[in-house]
Amino acid sequence: MTIESLTQNLDEILKYITENDAKIDAAVTGMHSNYRLSAKNLCRYLLLRSFDLRTYHDSLSDYGVSSLATSEGYVYSNLFNVVKNLKLIQGLPISDAATIELIGYKKSKKILKRHTRELFQSEDKKHQVRIMVTLPNEAAQDQSIIAQLAESGMQIARINLSHGNLETWTNIVNHIRNINKEIGRKIIIYMDLSGPKLRIAPIAIPRKKGKLKNSISVREGELLTLTKTVSLGKSSKFNKHGKQTKMGEIGVLLPEIINDIIINDRVLFDDGMIEAVVVSKTTDAAELRITKCYKSKLASEKGINLPDTKLNLPALTDKDIENLPFVCENADIVGYSFVRTASDVQYLHKQLNKYQTNNLGIVYKIENKEAFENLPHILLEGMKRDLMGVMIARGDLAVEIGFERSSEVQNEILWLCEAAHIPVIWATQVLENLAKTGIPTRAEISDVVQGVHAECIMLNKGPHINDAVVLLKNILSRMEAHSFKKKSAFRALHVAQNALYPLLGIANKT
Repeated sequence: MTIESLTQNLDEILKYITENDAKIDAAVTGMHSNYRLSAKNLCRYLLLRSFDLRTYHDSLSDYGVSSLATSEGYVYSNLFNVVKNLKLIQGLPISDAATIELIGYKKSKKILKRHTRELFQSEDKKHQVRIMVTLPNEAAQDQSIIAQLAESGMQIARINLSHGNLETWTNIVNHIRNINKEIGRKIIIYMDLSGPKLRIAPIAIPRKKGKLKNSISVREGELLTLTKTVSLGKSSKFNKHGKQTKMGEIGVLLPEIINDIIINDRVLFDDGMIEAVVVSKTTDAAELRITKCYKSKLASEKGINLPDTKLNLPALTDKDIENLPFVCENADIVGYSFVRTASDVQYLHKQLNKYQTNNLGIVYKIENKEAFENLPHILLEGMKRDLMGVMIARGDLAVEIGFERSSEVQNEILWLCEAAHIPVIWATQVLENLAKTGIPTRAEISDVVQGVHAECIMLNKGPHINDAVVLLKNILSRMEAHSFKKKSAFRALHVAQNALYPLLGIANKT
């Protein structure tokens, strides 16, 4: 591309962003004061990423001009300087920057680091990436479990409210407070709300001698009934020629999902190990055809993912609302599971307004396809309240969007959050083999290096979890000095294009 056409094209994108600054101002009305400028930068980023920028990167490098791929945190300033330098090379007159609020590179880093320190209540300016560990229920009875993790390098203790009870959680909180007094620093308490659990109902098929079978056999091509009614499960029957003669059956823990699924929607079981599609439906049941089987058994209470379905389930369950007073009194950060839309964010804010929660951080867990597609809306709604972060819950997210897209999508989440100056938690199966067996794999070490581009990395429990924390701490100490975030050549983002009109009233220009 000639330098003339390169300059003209990028100058047009710059003018496009400038011309829409008034609409951006209107869109960020009501933002918390700590996030108003960040919200503006996110909107500018959505405008920028609605274009395919890959065309320009090689040419910019040829002319020795900074790449657009460094622009997440300071969109307008970076693009303005790129155009300015191209004009200087050609001896063209330079226009002044538009009289709009600007964020430069240094300021963007400063804002993100401040938001990170405030969310995680840390004044540690040397290390940017925090370490979070999920505590086992055994920690309620043994304070030394938490003390050893703190000594190894844990900075944030995660309590999963899907497991245990109020007594268990209270004991863990008290242990953490005791340890904080002993060590003279604060271990942050993070509590995860459960959210609705999409799972198969318990399977209990009677067998000989009074024993119960807790799974059914499945095979590709068979038909299976997913039912609202109480069912202990039934396996399908086949004749000697392999033809199905009787349809199997399983129940669901949340019968409401039967209302929302429609014909041709995919239904995934057991982390995607068994895939099915809806072929027919009645008021009380859906008939599925099994399309892929990576397992031959479908076991009791395995998870269900519905990547094509718009679910009308509340992101907060009755149990979550019941637990909120305890969370607001004892947690520093609450994890919001199953968030999918800006309305879900509004609902949590409404519930938290009933309590004194100005110092409670909120982390929005992006764990399904709908949440990812609505991420710009979730971020902007979340920024109406102080202290927020995002968790990339990579397990469920990978199942819903497909493993071939998982790396792409987790990077897009990192970019969007960097544009909004929002800290990110990198979660799911980090150093899992090491935590469980004591031996790390090469792949999971590489995964940690990728996780350095987030502001926090979460480890799950295991018998060798202290070894995992120590190794993670050592890797972070080495890698943080090498990079800040990640830069790539970018195509247009569908998530940015799709957000323009709903958020800013701007039609997609590309």
